[in-house]
Amino acid sequence: MRLGRLLIASACLACAAPALAAKVPVAQPEGLWLGPHNNVAVRTGPCGDRLCGWVVWADREAQDDARDGGTARLIGTELLEDYRADGKNEWRGTVFVPDMGRRFSSQISQLSPAQMRVKGCILGGLLCKSQTWTRIDRVPGD
Repeated sequence: MRLGRLLIASACLACAAPALAAKVPVAQPEGLWLGPHNNVAVRTGPCGDRLCGWVVWADREAQDDARDGGTARLIGTELLEDYRADGKNEWRGTVFVPDMGRRFSSQISQLSPAQMRVKGCILGGLLCKSQTWTRIDRVPGD
């Protein structure tokens, strides 16, 4: 469950979508992001006309938590799905939480070029959690 709570918020922060509307200029938070507990790294990039994010590194505990939740292989899993621009420096999409095997609505807000806040919500936005992810230059351990 710890990974689930982490990924609801973290994965949401780890991704951002390219601008879909020409009238709304937004930063492009594509790249490599490390979760706030330093246990998961996600690479964000285009998927069609949206932005998505895939796990490129996870520590042993995060991998074990995902496996316990029914996700056999965490590395390569798409956590951030179909994010689209939703205003200046904000994106909306879906986050997949591997240790729960569920998807939740999500919002990403880019705080700076080096940080973004990912918020994941359930029950129509009544219960939300957010985390701040940090941009990194390389995958941990490389």
